[in-house]
Amino acid sequence: MRRHVVIFGLVGGLLIAILQYTEYRFVVIEHSIELYGALVAILFAAFGIWLGLRITRSRETIRETVRETVVVKEVLVPAEAPALVASNTAPFALNTAQQQTLGITARELEVLTLVARGLSNREIATHLFVSENTVKTHCARAFDKLGAARRTQAVQRGKELGLLP
Repeated sequence: MRRHVVIFGLVGGLLIAILQYTEYRFVVIEHSIELYGALVAILFAAFGIWLGLRITRSRETIRETVRETVVVKEVLVPAEAPALVASNTAPFALNTAQQQTLGITARELEVLTLVARGLSNREIATHLFVSENTVKTHCARAFDKLGAARRTQAVQRGKELGLLP
């Protein structure tokens, strides 16, 4: 950076020395404002071009040095593993007594089941042919009855109470 400042200073000094050396008094006196204005404009234009090239060059080198690597690894799961787990556990039976005690309706339970499957409110609304606001209402009521503040808490509570598989 210092080298460039020195170079610009020397070039500016050289230009001024050339103007004094040639002693074009008429040109210098008559058109001094225009000459100095042009000199300053040329210096600033050259400095601006140099600075712009330097800034964009540093951004390009930063982009080249920082690379994002995405690693995708396929994990094979044996086909017999789910069959073994399913054979060891009994099929799910809904705890209707708990459902009636909490006052959860069939529709709220259906929405809660779809929440447990990981569907969004919009996907649940499409699946059940209702509006998204209806899904939000069913979720809010089910969460309130289960004493949950979030979807994950509601699903966990539903599994603990035997409402969800």
